Amino acid sequence: MSKMVEVMIDSVRVSLTSQQRIVLLRLLDENKYLPIWIGPFEAEAITIALQEIEMARPQTHDLILQTLAQMNARLVRVEVVSLKKDVFYGNLVIESEDKTIEIDSRPSDSIALAVRAHVPILVASDIIDEAGIVVEPDIQVDQTEAEEPSNETPQQEADSKKRLSVYEDFLQNLDFDDQDDEMGDEPPSPDSPNSPEDK
Repeated sequence: MSKMVEVMIDSVRVSLTSQQRIVLLRLLDENKYLPIWIGPFEAEAITIALQEIEMARPQTHDLILQTLAQMNARLVRVEVVSLKKDVFYGNLVIESEDKTIEIDSRPSDSIALAVRAHVPILVASDIIDEAGIVVEPDIQVDQTEAEEPSNETPQQEADSKKRLSVYEDFLQNLDFDDQDDEMGDEPPSPDSPNSPEDK
């Protein structure tokens, strides 16, 4: 099993051109990010918790945590464990009495629960290696510099670049210096069917 690393939520963003939502997870000890496409409702659920907005009635993720508490169980951490064909897969790790239970969950729902329960968010290191991005806005990269040799075949490299190019297009429209762009009051809109989604 791949090593797990802890991340924090950097922000929830909305593309200015497509209105698609993305949650940016950042490694705790370095300037590396993992972008995950999420739906508008999950984006709203995460943002409500991040901004500590009081709701009149329990939302779905609040209900899940309340149900666990009534059953003498608690969420101890959430995990993003794999990335297959542009789909992220996650787990809820729950302790109940003397047992630890892992429940399959979409990362967007896992993150919404983690924010409410104040528990760690862990990501498999191989996912960070494959889909993570390094943001260095103040450094100009010399495109003529030699790149490190890759272990991938030319076909695998081409497939990886094609698959991850959708992130690059989205991130071109984001301003990492402006922390006020978190999703909050943009109207929901359907996600593009060609965008990677979590599951």
